[in-house]
Amino acid sequence: MSTAAATAFPRIDLLVAPRDATELVLLAHGGQETSVDPAGAWRGAILRMWSFVPAARAGAPKAAIGLMRYRYRGWNGDAADPVADLRMVLDQLPSRITRVLLIGHSLGGRAVVAAGNHPLVAGVLALAPWLPGGEPLVALRGPVVFAHGTDDRITSPAQTAAYAKRLRASGVPVALFAVDGDNHTMLKRSPDWNALVRDFTAGATAGLSLETDRIDRLPHSKHPDSTRRGVLDIAKARLRYRSRPRFS
Repeated sequence: MSTAAATAFPRIDLLVAPRDATELVLLAHGGQETSVDPAGAWRGAILRMWSFVPAARAGAPKAAIGLMRYRYRGWNGDAADPVADLRMVLDQLPSRITRVLLIGHSLGGRAVVAAGNHPLVAGVLALAPWLPGGEPLVALRGPVVFAHGTDDRITSPAQTAAYAKRLRASGVPVALFAVDGDNHTMLKRSPDWNALVRDFTAGATAGLSLETDRIDRLPHSKHPDSTRRGVLDIAKARLRYRSRPRFS
């Protein structure tokens, strides 16, 4: 294990911080199955979450918005480091934060599901989550939404649908969206993913019910391939937002 990884601490990079915020939207990035390397700020999995900052802000303008930073890049087996890290930062939030919306991609999607029963959690959005067969069921809190690109070859849309089915059978309402034609990077239809984040944060903030018992298919946007726009949105958000004093 590298010294950098061994001495790192989980944290939240706070990107939007209204003075009187009582709600936090927490973005959880993806990673690898196994790695104890630190997750650098310029890695693709972290950069991908940046365009969701303005989308979340549009949906929940009074909320704080933060980027989860795990100790390690990997899931690392039974240790489930991203989940332990996520629970640690939730436990250490200031008392004024009374509600947290979790939004995670890939490994981060698995992490927000695993930590979605935390008392502060008021909604879970998992984007292209990594939910392998046999993943333990969690009594998720608040509106629960899963979305997966139909052309994803990194994580499995079928396994996401299977987990959603198991959750529903256990009594947890889940909305499930199939994003036709997109892959794991979520860039080909980036405006649609941004809209999903915006609508989820707006609905969860307003206390609206988003559950459904079927798979909804997101209609194609006007532009068949928005990869370039998606990359530009990430770059603009990365330049616009600066990390504020952090929740440790």
